[in-house]
Amino acid sequence: MIPINATYAPLQAIADEFARCGMRNAVTSPGSRNAPLILTLAERFPAVSVLDERSAGFAALGMAKASGLPVAVTCTSGTAAANLLPAVVEAHEARVPLIVLTADRPPELRDTGAGQAIDQVKIFGSAVKWFVEVGNHPPGRETAVFHRALACRAFATAAGGRPGPVHLNVPLREPLAPVAGEGLDAAEWQGRANGRPWVEVTPAVLEPEEMVVPSRGAIVAGPGAPEEALEAAERLGWPLLAEPTSGLRREHQNVVAHYDVLLRSDALDPPELVVRFGDTPTSKPLRAWLARADQLVVDPHASWHEPTRTAERIVAAARLEGSVAPAEWLREWRAADAVVTEELAAVPEPFEAAAYAALAPDLGTAWVSSSMPIREVEAFMPPCAARFLSNRGANGIDGTASSALGAAVALDERIHLLTGELALLHDVGGLLAAKRLGFPLTVVVANNGGGGIFDFLPLAEHAAPEVFEEHIVTPAGVELERLAALLEVPHTLAAGSAEVREAAQEPGIVELRTDRKESVRLHRELYARVAKRLG
Repeated sequence: MIPINATYAPLQAIADEFARCGMRNAVTSPGSRNAPLILTLAERFPAVSVLDERSAGFAALGMAKASGLPVAVTCTSGTAAANLLPAVVEAHEARVPLIVLTADRPPELRDTGAGQAIDQVKIFGSAVKWFVEVGNHPPGRETAVFHRALACRAFATAAGGRPGPVHLNVPLREPLAPVAGEGLDAAEWQGRANGRPWVEVTPAVLEPEEMVVPSRGAIVAGPGAPEEALEAAERLGWPLLAEPTSGLRREHQNVVAHYDVLLRSDALDPPELVVRFGDTPTSKPLRAWLARADQLVVDPHASWHEPTRTAERIVAAARLEGSVAPAEWLREWRAADAVVTEELAAVPEPFEAAAYAALAPDLGTAWVSSSMPIREVEAFMPPCAARFLSNRGANGIDGTASSALGAAVALDERIHLLTGELALLHDVGGLLAAKRLGFPLTVVVANNGGGGIFDFLPLAEHAAPEVFEEHIVTPAGVELERLAALLEVPHTLAAGSAEVREAAQEPGIVELRTDRKESVRLHRELYARVAKRLG
């Protein structure tokens, strides 16, 4: 590495160590104070430029979630840093490794009325795993070693243990431009000669606890579930209730896909034990079922991710052993699952769930918005080879398009974004960022004229209709065809599942318009038909 000047040399050392540790991606937002960070990251990585910091944060989050590696995101000082908070919170809740590099004014310009200077020290509070005020240090070997070790620790902290965000606040003095400095010895700034990181961290290996379980059990695989969940289900003859983002809802003799619908009735016999791998899925019927069951949680970080508060044990790793369940136990679950598939096919179109399910054979990686889309996908998406990603840490709709864009960049492939129109419009900044990168997205948007999820709640029956419509449902009144024209991408208005599937073969926006009240009726009738058939 050739140090540029006293401002840039420490940042060059940090970026070099990030690369040595395995970082592949970085995201920048424009600014003057963070220009040294931008230029350094852009020289070392295939950095992506995103105009809006909120979108930039979620783009980095999408990259990190898709790749499993820490991603760096940088912004200038002031409120720019505050705009990263939603993505930082999501990263914390969803266990996503993120390294936030906020530029800051040096100490002498803080709390003096200097422009774009706010208190950025621990601005993200408890949402980050580690905060460091990087400081200003005189150039030399000791400073080089400090920054190299700091970068390694930041990377290891973000990725290790329970993954999450790390915040490095970087005060920068002039020169902010990459002008050549004097008196810097290149030898003092070099990393290890073998190209390895300055510090390498070896993670602990968990030894699974052997546990004897009863014969009639069930496994729930939520986000982050390991392959061991499927292997255990196969070994024991248990049904595997696989949430789509677990990565385990695939064609397999033990997989049960439509548990959200099945568990709305009591037709199936309760299991003697439920073992949950991964975070708790979204499904409300599943959560109610879990709360009534004897439950064991297997979580690699022994995290207290247990909203039912009824699990008897939480273990970091387990090897489940016991008698194989009678064949009819799994057969009953699989037969019930097939009933839902049949009844879904009988629902008249347009129907959002059917449109999403029709895409299953064509999907590579799909990003699913919070609110109704993730619930539709969880309830009705059939087993398939697709990979599903979603922001289910804090469960917000913000940053949906930006996150999908980040995944597309990290994986270098076109991503299908399954979303409602409000989540899409909430992140127009992400769509503009996608436009700058050639729009590597196929956006399948269910447009029901507002927040359709609220029509399923008791709130819809008891609130004053005008207030409910204006302040809860909040129809946007935006024509998505005009949005597509602004983005210079194709727009298709599809009448049903077949047209959605055909249009979704290429980048652009595919719109399916539905009626909110009709959607509620169709869902409830489907649930009733399934319950009746199951007896």
